[in-house]
Amino acid sequence: YIIRKKRFFKMSTLLDMLLNRRSVRSYTGEEIPEEKMKLVLQAGLLSESGHKIRPWEFVVIREKEKLLQLSDCKEGAGKMLQKAGAAIIVIADQEKSDVWIDDCAITMANMHLMADSIGLGSCYINARMRKAVGGGDTESFIKRFLDLPEHYRVSALLSLGIPVTKPAPHSLDRLHWEKVHYEP
Repeated sequence: YIIRKKRFFKMSTLLDMLLNRRSVRSYTGEEIPEEKMKLVLQAGLLSESGHKIRPWEFVVIREKEKLLQLSDCKEGAGKMLQKAGAAIIVIADQEKSDVWIDDCAITMANMHLMADSIGLGSCYINARMRKAVGGGDTESFIKRFLDLPEHYRVSALLSLGIPVTKPAPHSLDRLHWEKVHYEP
């Protein structure tokens, strides 16, 4: 807590959000309410982007049959899509920006935080340089699934769902301060 003019303010709600945000891989299978989906998408659309180019686009998958098909996009991690309420596939036009990978990662982080803040579970499923079930790579699988033009790239998927359980929050006591370095 911090004190300002004899008033107490709770410190760092963003830090609290970061402590509580955990990857969730087990979902109830329930649908995501439309108003919650809109909030997650708004968080992605509000993301900063190099030179404000915004090379990213979002493809929302909600149909159960399509989520089942999509669950084969990545060995292991894709299986969580079988019970997800939705998935957001983050794609980018690589011809628009040389920093499309960074821009897409920022949108994923924003959507991740928003999902947690409204009681949804979510998990980042990387599509780049990963293997699909049955051979081939994840990105090619998704490009065929979406019938994307060649110049589009697939960054990642965000699985979304009503969590079966909520993982325990992170702890500030377990931060890896040895990863922080200061100038020599």
